[in-house]
Amino acid sequence: MDGVREFESHRRRMFSLAYRMLGSAAEAEDVVQDAYLRWHGAQDGQVVSPGAWLTKVVTNLCLNRLGSARVRREEYPGTWLPEPVATAGGALGPMERAEQREAVSFAVLTLMERLSPPERAAVVLRDAFAYSHREIAAVLDCSEAAARQLYHRGHKHLADEAPHGAADPAQNAELLGRFLDAAAEGSLERLEALLAEHVVVWSDGGGKVRAALRPVAGRTNASRFLAGLFERFTAGVRFEVAEANGGAALLCWEGEELTSFAVVETGGEGVTGIRILRNPEKLAHFAAGRRALSQNG
Repeated sequence: MDGVREFESHRRRMFSLAYRMLGSAAEAEDVVQDAYLRWHGAQDGQVVSPGAWLTKVVTNLCLNRLGSARVRREEYPGTWLPEPVATAGGALGPMERAEQREAVSFAVLTLMERLSPPERAAVVLRDAFAYSHREIAAVLDCSEAAARQLYHRGHKHLADEAPHGAADPAQNAELLGRFLDAAAEGSLERLEALLAEHVVVWSDGGGKVRAALRPVAGRTNASRFLAGLFERFTAGVRFEVAEANGGAALLCWEGEELTSFAVVETGGEGVTGIRILRNPEKLAHFAAGRRALSQNG
């Protein structure tokens, strides 16, 4: 197999690793391109195991980016949410199990921001790619004991706060349909009936479009906020339900422009969380993929 074909055979895996590390599809693609430049410039005999070599290169490129990304996100106007990725085609690997879907959900990717970069790398490599602690140590250039500690510390942070039992995509889509019907009618009663008492709504406009700068908490506040949101932004909008990040998502199109993306989180009491992405820069990658799919279909 020639060098280009060998690299391309690992592309999807590298993108999946970079995206899980960074929460940004655009940055993940940049990392894969940077990895290709290093691959192309590698000396003969330098790459003994292509998969392991590329994993280490991509991980280190992500670790370098996470330092500056953390500063940018601390200065980010309002709530920071990850970029969405279409997962029906396997871009992030298999999504058959609830644990696989949960690992790339907006909720978990947002929580991953609280981990140190090495902790995040250890968790991603172990949970998503089944790396042993010894293999993680080789990637991170640390001892096996240190790799084990990084993983357990990062995993504990996530286990303490992450939602459990990701909803089945079909059930999630059905709930989204009911949610959309209620919101489109502006029915506070129907909206409140779907929301848990302590529901929280997060919205990310990136300082570029209108969005709530702080989370909106509580059933009454959330239902009023959502009803007002739909009242202001639904004229001339086309709605679509699609799979993204392992679950169902609501897409809002104005002409050919994707202007909003929303995912819901559910629990025994109903909808426990709603994350609304409106930042046009973060929607660009997903929108381009949807338009290409529509044209090819």
